[in-house]
Amino acid sequence: EACALQWGDFDLEARAVDVRRNYVDGRMTTPKNGSGRRIDVSRQLAETLKALHVERKKETLKRGWHEVPVWVFTNEAGNPVDPDNFRNRVWPKLLSKAELRHFPIHSLHHTFASRLIQNGSTLLYVQNAMGHHSAAFTLQVYGHFQPTGNRSEVDKLDAVTHEQEKKDKA
Repeated sequence: EACALQWGDFDLEARAVDVRRNYVDGRMTTPKNGSGRRIDVSRQLAETLKALHVERKKETLKRGWHEVPVWVFTNEAGNPVDPDNFRNRVWPKLLSKAELRHFPIHSLHHTFASRLIQNGSTLLYVQNAMGHHSAAFTLQVYGHFQPTGNRSEVDKLDAVTHEQEKKDKA
């Protein structure tokens, strides 16, 4: 889906992206769940994308292209990046250059979901962001990341009981 993103899919002022297509086996298709979705974009990512768009405009002038490519992630010719080429050739080089151990790029997908959950996002929010067909599926895959042991929640039960006891004595 990332390889199929176009600049027009972003509303960087509202900090959102509309996932409308997927790039698979050299052709554009629908997103993985068969329908599009709107995903929130962090402030930092919005600023990074704005800067990338400025760089892309400079690149367009430098290369003598007639217009800025519509694709956010492009190859040398301004066409969408091939996902398999990126995954197999570019990604390992990026990790090596950043001095990071090798891990599959799809791990970023899982990290995104697990961090959202650990930060208190609802499963419905994560379901939408991930493009899952159901919250039950999201729960099945990522439910173990939900915080547990929140004693403050059970302490609230004591407060209710304590308030009731005060009323009964009054």
